[in-house]
Amino acid sequence: MPDATKAAMSIAMIHTVAGLVPTLDALARRELDGWEPFNILDESLLRNTIREGSLSKATMRRLAQYVWSAVDGGADAVLVTCSSLGPAVDAARHLCPVPLFRIDTGMALEAVSKSSRIGVLATLPTTLGPTGDVIRRGAADTGRADCRVTEELCEGAFQRLSAGDREGHDAIVVDGFRRLAPKVDLIVLAQASMANARAPLGPEPGGVPVLTSPELGMRHVREQLSAGAPQR
Repeated sequence: MPDATKAAMSIAMIHTVAGLVPTLDALARRELDGWEPFNILDESLLRNTIREGSLSKATMRRLAQYVWSAVDGGADAVLVTCSSLGPAVDAARHLCPVPLFRIDTGMALEAVSKSSRIGVLATLPTTLGPTGDVIRRGAADTGRADCRVTEELCEGAFQRLSAGDREGHDAIVVDGFRRLAPKVDLIVLAQASMANARAPLGPEPGGVPVLTSPELGMRHVREQLSAGAPQR
């Protein structure tokens, strides 16, 4: 972490959901002492992925362009806050000259440290695969060969949220949790946009811990930047 007497270093956050920008900006300012965040928003990255049903090469290329633009704009690190774009982050990392992070890595590592039967709850099918994969990779990296991932889609929830119906979105997520909970020992909410649905669930509902990506992701970024460890 930079010395407090020096000028703040800069971290760019690339977003695909406008409503998350204030929340994640405030979280970065709280968690990343000595780092000044700036935000890049392009909702079409996620919208095109949803429309196409998968992460296309064109969208991966466009995300890479935003990463290079952030670096050209002075970013000393970059964080991508959309889990659906995770594979594009991984592809861009090898050529990125500054630490490049995805928001869900911290959550994935926390999950595999706590449980071998992990449930993934998502509101978009394009997020289920990337989140499951980052958990499996975290398990492999930490020697957790016994880790098993079970996925559950909360159909219609993202559409409710996009229409401004937060209450309806959260209700569908809660229903999804109730379906998934008997099959697993821990559940992760795959998207940062799902974090608000954590409150209606209460603390460890049914004895099943629930993890969300924003705070765990930002803490992981803080730890990695402080340690000077490889970007994730």
